[in-house]
Amino acid sequence: MTTESINKEIILEGVDARELYGAQDVYIELMRELSPRVKVVARGSSLKVLGAKKDVDSFERKIGALVAYYVKYGHISNEVVTQAFSTGLSDAAEPVSDKDTIVYGNNGNVIRARTVNQRKLVEKYAKNDLLFAVGPAGSGKTYTAIALAVRALKEREVRRVILTRPAVEAGEKLGFLPGDMKEKLDPYLQPLYDALNDMIPAAKLQKYLEDGTVQIAPLAYMRGRTLDNAFVILDEAQNTTRSQIKMFLTRMGRNAKFIVTGDVTQIDLPRKSDSGLTQAMETLRGIDGIGMVEFDKRDIVRHPLVKYIVDAFDKRAEREAKAMQEAPVVRMPRNRNEDNN
Repeated sequence: MTTESINKEIILEGVDARELYGAQDVYIELMRELSPRVKVVARGSSLKVLGAKKDVDSFERKIGALVAYYVKYGHISNEVVTQAFSTGLSDAAEPVSDKDTIVYGNNGNVIRARTVNQRKLVEKYAKNDLLFAVGPAGSGKTYTAIALAVRALKEREVRRVILTRPAVEAGEKLGFLPGDMKEKLDPYLQPLYDALNDMIPAAKLQKYLEDGTVQIAPLAYMRGRTLDNAFVILDEAQNTTRSQIKMFLTRMGRNAKFIVTGDVTQIDLPRKSDSGLTQAMETLRGIDGIGMVEFDKRDIVRHPLVKYIVDAFDKRAEREAKAMQEAPVVRMPRNRNEDNN
């Protein structure tokens, strides 16, 4: 069954349309990119929006929030438009400001906490030595954690940054990959290198890697170590077993900060029930000095389609789980004689 399209005109009130559209319609183009399910035509002080009713209504709500933001704060930027059409401005009590800045990256790039839960992670970092940050792909949990680590290193709060991941196979077998052990493992750790490359100049990062100031290694390499004066991040923690995550957490030494990130919907272990992340969070919840932040789809800051993809997979998982619960139980015969009776 096809969804009927509607054509709606949105009259812009209380805002100069030129401010909302941006120079050379740059903001309108961004809105179109962030709203791929509707067609938007700007005409003077009105917008004509064509698409399915729910998508048009959603666009209208976001435009309303953007107009309200402009009326309250007197300005609009690329970042504000992106927030309005991805994570939502209704969750933000105030505009993105300097206080949200975590660290300045390469070429003066500002690394900010851009969503509500990214801000929570930054706030809880100041009060806890161990943090768990869990949520869907693209929500910025690992990137924010690495930004905090780089800031701690630059401000000399710690002497070294250690980033680690479990080397769990997801469709590829390590033994079939070319090269020595480092070359086999580097693809698993590449996302961590990518984040660091955004925040530390290449030559300086290379020096840090050579002298051990920054270390990137698979989780197995953590065994037996005591990590003092270090900022340590365990990424993809959903792929650790209970014994592995316990081993990691007990590496914490003096003046150490630990952040554990993961997405419990992307467990690559043979048995999903073996994941140590959820077990560790349940076990450690409520202990003073341990903070937990649960990210959700509102925090996704990648391409706007990522949010739809995550939502679609979540809904499918819910349908399959419901079908499993409603499926009749089939009692299998114990032996051939019972089958014949």
